Amino acid sequence: MCHEASGVALTESIGVGKGTVTLEDFDHADAIFVLGQNPGTNHPRMLEPLRQALERGAQVACVNPLRERGLERFQHPQKPIEMLANQDAPTHSLYLRPNLGGDLAVLRGIAKYLLQWEREALASGGPAVFDRAFLAEHTRGIDDYLAAVDATPWPQIEQQSGLGREEIRHAAQVYRDAGRTIVCWAMGITQHRHSVATIQEIANLLMLRGNLGKPGAGACPVRGHSNVQGDRTMGINERPPAALLDALEHHFALPMPRQPGHNTVECIQAMLAGEVQVFIGLGGNFAQATPDSPRTRQALRNCALTVQISTKLNRSHLTMGREALILPCLGRTDIDRQACGPQAVTVEDSFSMIHASRGQLEPLSTQMRSEPAIVAGIAAATLGKRPVDWLWLVEDYARIRELIAATIPGFAGFDHRLHRPGGFYLAMPPRAGNGTPPAAAPRSRRMRCPPSCCRSKRASPASAPI
Repeated sequence: MCHEASGVALTESIGVGKGTVTLEDFDHADAIFVLGQNPGTNHPRMLEPLRQALERGAQVACVNPLRERGLERFQHPQKPIEMLANQDAPTHSLYLRPNLGGDLAVLRGIAKYLLQWEREALASGGPAVFDRAFLAEHTRGIDDYLAAVDATPWPQIEQQSGLGREEIRHAAQVYRDAGRTIVCWAMGITQHRHSVATIQEIANLLMLRGNLGKPGAGACPVRGHSNVQGDRTMGINERPPAALLDALEHHFALPMPRQPGHNTVECIQAMLAGEVQVFIGLGGNFAQATPDSPRTRQALRNCALTVQISTKLNRSHLTMGREALILPCLGRTDIDRQACGPQAVTVEDSFSMIHASRGQLEPLSTQMRSEPAIVAGIAAATLGKRPVDWLWLVEDYARIRELIAATIPGFAGFDHRLHRPGGFYLAMPPRAGNGTPPAAAPRSRRMRCPPSCCRSKRASPASAPI
């Protein structure tokens, strides 16, 4: 739900619906842009890398309608002298406060300045602003995109962004002068009507300067939950890719459903219409996390059965269908004992690192089951041993990982690689860079032109987006 817009936008723009940076890239970035994100509240471990970036001379540009304390200054709780002396350090070098929903206009303004400076460089014979070699080798649609930038008037940009041209020019200079730039964003970008177009504008900016596929640069959608990115990698999608369905059909010799399912909003609408009668929540707080909680709660009440598989109680448990089940499950801190001994589950973080997670605490009850065991139990009760012996699979999670290795790209030797200290990095084509062989590197990243490029004089940024 939270980063669905990131997945859609990035898949269309760069071919993969996730970020392209690792944590180490923050140590090499010349500039870091933070849009629609409040690290102090939601990603506190990010504050120290931002402060360290400033200390080594990098620029940190924050774009946020509110002045967030964590984006202004940071006092490290693990440094006693700093705490006792009430010292802190800045976490930004530039702070822009656009209108709500005005981020796309800010980004378009930056692109407009870059285009102006690129033309001046061509006319004068000065250093290029665009990475011309990258654009020629790795992108398509550049002419259409630059035409859209040209057609976007400055009064519209200023009106929708709420910023003056000099403020946007300053941000554009920071981006132009940086050899390597990371752009981070979170739900302040994704939870807007025009979120997909905004994220694609981020991707366009990164491509203009060749900030994909090299150290210290790239796209960084900052996710919050421990395994939300891993879910998508495993194919949790209402429109799973054809390659995954083909691999599953080949391995299990069974036809896979090809009709699209429901996304979050469509699921709520289907429950309200009575088309969906059973809701199963595997973790999360569905009623509270969706944008329209009253409507979502009514949709849940319409169901014949609601099932919540949870590590702890939350408000969604108070909204029930005509019948309701709450199934307590093991958390990641609990020891997960199966027939073959204690098990490890796996997670993928925002930087595409795959880690093993092993609990250390005794479960509160011997009746509590793990999430894999609950899902396998439902499958066994429903399908028997078709197309696999579900209960046999959860006796040893390595058996599940063998199936993943056989059907999901990038997971060859999954169980063996998991024993590496710190886990392993799941490689992706957009990060492969210009130095990889042509057969491995993506040769075409789409410069997306948002379908709603403004021509209108309407006052509302929401109704007339750039």
